[in-house]
Amino acid sequence: MSIEQALNEIRWDDQGLVPAIAQDAETNEILMVAWMNREALKLTIERQRGVYYSRSRQKLWFKGEESGHVQELRELRIDCDADVVLLKVEQKGGIACHTGRRRCFFRVWRDGQWIVDEPVLKSPDEIYG
Repeated sequence: MSIEQALNEIRWDDQGLVPAIAQDAETNEILMVAWMNREALKLTIERQRGVYYSRSRQKLWFKGEESGHVQELRELRIDCDADVVLLKVEQKGGIACHTGRRRCFFRVWRDGQWIVDEPVLKSPDEIYG
């Protein structure tokens, strides 16, 4: 199957996007959720690295382009409805979140409030300047 044929199997939303979950290939920990358009998914497959689509900036987002925290693709899956993409990745630098944490899911609901349960590993100012 060609990459184009594979991309045709994805159920893109009305904006031409699909949610993409990045999961650590070793630990199965969910690192982040982002969006992909057709070009981002194609580039992810071709380059074997996480490439996403930034809805706020309306452009491709090459994960790690500025921070160096690249996601090397280990496995790519789609769900049963073909409307969610799962990337099993090796997270370079150990930081997936723009806040400088390991993952974006660093707040947990506990005792009636959101508790931060993960430290900042590197200041965003240090990462992005």
